[in-house]
Amino acid sequence: MAILKMSTYPFQSTRLTMAEDDLQSTNLLLQAWYIRQEVAGSYNYLHLWIRTLEKVKAIIKSKLEAFWAHEIRMTSIGAREHREQTGRDKTVDVLFKLEFSDGRYHFLNPTHEEVVTPIMKEFIKSYKDLPTSVFQIQTKFRNEKRAKSWILRGREFLMKDMYSFHATLADLDSYYTQAIEVYHQIFGALGIGEDTYLTYASGGTFSKYSHEFQTLTPLGEDVIYVDKEKKIALNKEIIESPEVKEEFKDYHFEEARASEVGNIFKLATKFSVPFEVKYADKEGNLQEVYMGCYGIGVSRTMGIIAEKLKDEKGLVRPEHIAPYDYYIVPIGNETMTEKADYLAHVLEKKGYAVMVDDRAVSPGVKMRDSELFGIPQRIVISQKSLEAGGYEYQKRTSEEKKIVQEGEL
Repeated sequence: MAILKMSTYPFQSTRLTMAEDDLQSTNLLLQAWYIRQEVAGSYNYLHLWIRTLEKVKAIIKSKLEAFWAHEIRMTSIGAREHREQTGRDKTVDVLFKLEFSDGRYHFLNPTHEEVVTPIMKEFIKSYKDLPTSVFQIQTKFRNEKRAKSWILRGREFLMKDMYSFHATLADLDSYYTQAIEVYHQIFGALGIGEDTYLTYASGGTFSKYSHEFQTLTPLGEDVIYVDKEKKIALNKEIIESPEVKEEFKDYHFEEARASEVGNIFKLATKFSVPFEVKYADKEGNLQEVYMGCYGIGVSRTMGIIAEKLKDEKGLVRPEHIAPYDYYIVPIGNETMTEKADYLAHVLEKKGYAVMVDDRAVSPGVKMRDSELFGIPQRIVISQKSLEAGGYEYQKRTSEEKKIVQEGEL
C-alpha cells in the first residue's frame, strides 16, 4: 500500500481558520492540509485529499459498473455549436466562455449533455444497442455569481455525471427507479446514507418530479421537508403545491436543513431530438431515443462527509475512505523510530497504508495531528509502552487505549 514518513512530508498542519466560513469542516480541511484555495470557488487538492478522493471514486465506480454503466472521459471544453443546437448557449447563465486564438469562442462545460449526446449518436443505430449508459468523474466549471459555502459550492468542482439512453419511456422509468437504489447504496457506502434522503423536486417539462439526494446537516444551504420514518423528503420549491399536498397527505414532514449531494432527471427527448439521435426498431422504423442523467457532486460529497464526521479534535475519517489506516507515533530515542519503521513495513505487507510521524516535534503535536488528520487508528511506540508489553493502540473514535503486540494488528 504505502508508507508516509512525516519528516519528508511537505505539508504541515496549521491552526489557520477562515473567519468568513461558517463550516468548521472547511477550516479543518485547511488546517490538515487537505485543500488550499486558489481563487474564490476553486481549490487545490493536496495529498491527503487525493488519497481520500481516490477511495471515494472507487466506491462510486464499483457501484455504477455493477449497474452496467461504462466509464468514459469527456473534454472540459464544449463546442459552441453544440450548445447553440440545444439553445443552452443563451439559457444557461453560469457558462465560462473561452476565446480561441482564431477569435472563435467555446465553453467550459458545467454538464456534458451536449457532449455525450453527439458521441452516443455515432453508436446507437438499432434497438439492439439500447439501453446503454456511460459515466465519468470529471472537473466541471460554473461561473457562479457568488461561490458560497466554500468547498460545497464552487466554480470548479468534481462531479460524477452519468447518462442513460433508452428505446422507450417505460425502459427509462425502470432504469431510473433502479438508479435511485444504486444511489442509496453509494451514499450508504460513503457513510452518510442514514442522513441522506431521496428528495422530490420540480420535474420540469418531461416528468412530474426530478429527484435530489439531500444530506441533513445543520449548516446546509437548502431547506427540505423530511419524513424520517418513510425516508422521503420534499424540496421547498414544491411543498406548497396543492397537488403535492394531496399526493403526500399521509406523510409527516418536518423542516430541516440539508446539502444536496446528488440529483437525477428524466431528460426524455430534450437532447436526443436536437441532435437527431434515433434508432431503428424491429420493423426498421426510426424512433426517438429517451435519455436520463444522474449526477453526484463528488467534491461536495467529500465536503459534507467532512462536515458530518468530525469532532472537537478534528476530522474523523471512516476506515474505508481514510487516506491512511494507521498513524504511528514514536516517542523517545532513535530506537523508537527504528521500531516504528519496522512496524510500518509489517503493516504495509498486510495491505495497510501507514503514516509514521518521525518529525522532531513534541509528542503533543504528533498526537494532535493524528486526530486532526482523522486517521482511524493510532499506535504510540515508547519506552513506557514497551515496558507494558507492546504498543499503545487507540482508535480515532474511542477514548480507550490498550497495549497490543505486533500479531494483534
